[in-house]
Amino acid sequence: MDRVRHAITQPPARFSLRPIRLLLGLLLLITAQSLIAQDADYQLGPGDKLRVTVFGEPYLSGEYNVSANGSVAMPLIEPVAVGGGTVFEAQQLIEQALRAGFFGNPSVAVEVLDYRPFFIIGEVKKPGSYPYMADMTVLHAVAIAGGFTPRAAKNKIMVQRGDKEIGQVRNTTPIKPDDVITVKERFF
Repeated sequence: MDRVRHAITQPPARFSLRPIRLLLGLLLLITAQSLIAQDADYQLGPGDKLRVTVFGEPYLSGEYNVSANGSVAMPLIEPVAVGGGTVFEAQQLIEQALRAGFFGNPSVAVEVLDYRPFFIIGEVKKPGSYPYMADMTVLHAVAIAGGFTPRAAKNKIMVQRGDKEIGQVRNTTPIKPDDVITVKERFF
């Protein structure tokens, strides 16, 4: 009877959450660093959707679209021109705008939530506009567009990036937002 009473009155052993919290923090840090590396050379433009976090100022933090003129409109500051710049440059510009206004030393984080689309035309089953995903290649784009048609010349794929035509590319060629991929038709 003494053992039963002791077992009932004895509080259960506490499970420490500290190692789990440390592990989750480490995973979050690794994920954030890979996102930063991924977005390091990406140039922002109209149609991108950004998450801006102003630490300690939840009413300024939120999701913002890059407008047609390449700017982001946030509360309490003038629109910030981020088009053509990187995520890091956008972060610095937003911090400068906040500093010039009401905030002494703001801490800002910026990440891309939604990228501009890419376009694929020619001999694919579903030509059109599709959402861009990080680390995308020509083959990924063709797969998203339903694959090649029977008439597709799989070795004659062209990519146009802005005003430049990259020319004939391989399946492993990286794709960027706003790229136009053209899959040519074969004749035999």
